[in-house]
Amino acid sequence: MGNVLNKLGNVSQSVRGRKRKRDDESADEGGDGSDLLDKSLKTPKRKKLASTAKYIYQALFKEERNSDITVHALGKQWHLHKVYLSQSPYFASMFNGSWRESDEDYVHIEIVDPMITIQSLYAVFGSLYMDEVVLEPKEIISTLATATLFQLDSLIDRCAEVMVETTNAETAVRYYEAACEYGVKTVKQSTFSWLLVNLLSFYHRASKWLRPISFELMEQLVSSADLYVVQTEFTVYTLLRYWMALKLFPDESPADGVEHPRERYFAERTSTVPFLATREGAPFERVFRALRLRNLLNHHVDIRILRQDNIIPEQWLHKPLMQQWNSVLTIDQSLDKQIECDERTFLGSCIRCGRILTENVLHKWRWTGFHFGLDLLLLSDTRSLRIRRHHRTENERLLSLRVNRQFLVRVSLASLNELRQIKHQQTSPVLSISLEKNEEAQLIVFDRELTFPLLVSVNMILVAPPEETQPAGDGSKQQENKQASDPSTPSSSHQPAAAAAAIAPNSSNSNGPVESLDGGGSSSNRTPLLANES
Repeated sequence: MGNVLNKLGNVSQSVRGRKRKRDDESADEGGDGSDLLDKSLKTPKRKKLASTAKYIYQALFKEERNSDITVHALGKQWHLHKVYLSQSPYFASMFNGSWRESDEDYVHIEIVDPMITIQSLYAVFGSLYMDEVVLEPKEIISTLATATLFQLDSLIDRCAEVMVETTNAETAVRYYEAACEYGVKTVKQSTFSWLLVNLLSFYHRASKWLRPISFELMEQLVSSADLYVVQTEFTVYTLLRYWMALKLFPDESPADGVEHPRERYFAERTSTVPFLATREGAPFERVFRALRLRNLLNHHVDIRILRQDNIIPEQWLHKPLMQQWNSVLTIDQSLDKQIECDERTFLGSCIRCGRILTENVLHKWRWTGFHFGLDLLLLSDTRSLRIRRHHRTENERLLSLRVNRQFLVRVSLASLNELRQIKHQQTSPVLSISLEKNEEAQLIVFDRELTFPLLVSVNMILVAPPEETQPAGDGSKQQENKQASDPSTPSSSHQPAAAAAAIAPNSSNSNGPVESLDGGGSSSNRTPLLANES
């Protein structure tokens, strides 16, 4: 009987124990949370006392209390404190090294940088006493110069952020030059990208913003494959002609969008010596060397303007003309080979064309000029960009008769904000496109983030790049010889393929009107050879 009671007692105790355990667990989960309260009370909390920083700034910097060092610069004295100045590596090495100033209470700083001002010194010295700094965009370059002198990396980064945020038409060139001077890569890259997009879409014929562009910067912009060219390559030439007139005649500033009063100076010169071959034109030579001359020779009106201006020596044009003519003859005899090149060669040789799509509607256009027998139409709807090899039987004599034509193309798209900064950009890879007559191919599907107005930049290679730009060992010469010696290679007796530029003006297209975009010549001396289709 005793054993039975003991067993019952053990069972009862066990049950009560399990119940207490469940009760304890339920208390932890849904009880008064005393453990969490206890834990939260033992965890230190960090809170910022804004008044402390303000007091330090007011008492030590502005009122200069208990100063132990006097700094003299630009004719003004600041009574400061070594412990705060030592945040700067410039002052830290001065106070802690073997310099004479380490034991003195007076420092004279010789300022040689003209960008450093008393206001920027005040702002930078004051930033050492505060945990935040107020940066004025109008003084940001001076502040950057001062922060660079005192090696304040954190302040340099904050200046760079402000410069990137405030890049616009007025500041882009100044910011770029400052970034080069003080080694701020982020600002240099962002401003250069801004200029690539806006040089021809916004700066074109804007004298107050074009004139400050240096020779070196203009050369880099003109040579870049990422330059957003509006219309055709010839627009780049006309912009350089305008920019050169601004440099040569700084006292004559035309209104924006108006021809420079001395822009015709080049064509009206009596000397037969090309302007770039004169002493006056020599400084501009390297910039004009950056032009892609082969792509300036695709329209007979462009060639006429080049000769009339007499800026570029004709000797510069001999080699590009020979290359173009050789390509024409090769295509005419159906001896052209597959276009294959690496990305670097593509970017260095491609034709650059572009336009601005102002509205989100259907657009159709072609760029007039010589395209080696290819009449290429660009079609943009609300979501994609496509390209069509347009081939009509009534104009077949003027077009390439090859059943299939191959070319390389890359598309870049950009949407801008109110400061004309890149809000969203999309770039396709280099595409190899092969089209039969009247065949169409999709180039790119628009990202959802793209908005209108939309800048479109198209880079194309329609014929194989010149041999000297090809990668070594590509075997292209052997392939050409093989084709030339093969009697089975098809030949053509049609005329050299004049591009879409020669199509009859009154021809019709059932797919709607197509815009024809010419280059950069003025309306008085440049007319599109291809009329709009209706």
